[in-house]
Amino acid sequence: MKISLKIILLLIFTNLVWVQNLHAEQKIKIGLLVPLSGKQGEIGKSILQSVRLAINKIDNPNIEIIPKNTKNNPVETLSAAKELGLEGVKIVIGPIFNNNLIYLNELSEMTFISLTNKNVRNPKNIISAGINANSQIRTIMKFKKMNDIKKSIFLIPNSSFKEEVENAISQTKIKLKHVHIYETSPMELTKQIEKITMYQIRKQNLIDEIKRLEDSTEENKEWKIKNLKKKDTLGGINFDSVIVSDFEEGLKSVFTSLLYTDVSPKRVYYITLNQWFDESFLKEESLQPLYFPSINKENYDQFIIDYKKIYNESPNQLSFLSYDLIGLVYYLLYKNNFEINEKIFYKKNQFKGKVGIFEINKNKINHILNFYKAENKEFKKIF
Repeated sequence: MKISLKIILLLIFTNLVWVQNLHAEQKIKIGLLVPLSGKQGEIGKSILQSVRLAINKIDNPNIEIIPKNTKNNPVETLSAAKELGLEGVKIVIGPIFNNNLIYLNELSEMTFISLTNKNVRNPKNIISAGINANSQIRTIMKFKKMNDIKKSIFLIPNSSFKEEVENAISQTKIKLKHVHIYETSPMELTKQIEKITMYQIRKQNLIDEIKRLEDSTEENKEWKIKNLKKKDTLGGINFDSVIVSDFEEGLKSVFTSLLYTDVSPKRVYYITLNQWFDESFLKEESLQPLYFPSINKENYDQFIIDYKKIYNESPNQLSFLSYDLIGLVYYLLYKNNFEINEKIFYKKNQFKGKVGIFEINKNKINHILNFYKAENKEFKKIF
């Protein structure tokens, strides 16, 4: 009996070693679809260099990255993807831009981990790995709960991103007082913000109160009138926070319009989506504090330092995400015994990367993000 048990254990051990050696000898082919020429060529180059940094970090000689040029064109993207398929590639990082995804459903046997942050209307074999609206709104919900924020309004620009944000609002079930869709032209925007904030009513309240005091016999009315004339409006507003799903100059225009209507960040929370630590907001003191969900800043700063040391240039923001995606794919392959099949991105998993924590479930990727505020010329981490 003891001899038989030893033989069985020996066979099991031998089989495990054989399986490990087999995996060690297998080439792990990962495709990379990025623009390597044209206007977006620099973005593609930065992503490719970031991927090479990640490969060096993993230090497994059997990982083979096969880059192909999409030329930022959907037809060229499909052609490049077909070339990858002929080389035996089943998993591809890319493409970057949402408009390049439209024909990839033809290659149902391949899985594409796109860097887009859009989830709506993508082909079934596309897994969006960008920092999507769903992940960002869930992080905002955590901040709202921490600060007992109960009367949020959500402002969404009438743009191509509108459907994505509306879908995320529905899926996360975030509690909001109202959702407003606004036009981005300055004249239209100002009129809409005035209406949302009841600016004209509050403006008239101030005029009426000053006139009432002037006609009254109240004591210290001159002092009261003097103080009222320092104000722009009179009366409360019916929300305690405003969440704006816009970026760069568009975002600044919305908050500037809010300031014009006498709704400052001293009265309500100014909250927005991931701004990738845009330092121009640090100069906008009138808009501070400005709150937003984002990736891990400490890791992001270190990545930039490491990247500059190797390549003597600054990386594109998407490079940071692509760096993590190599680690994510390798981790999931390892968890699936290096078998490439439909289970890889379907099983519930978590991967801690530099960006933050990736949540993988049923062919979807979400992110557990950090939360920051811009104030006093710096970005401060809230959680």
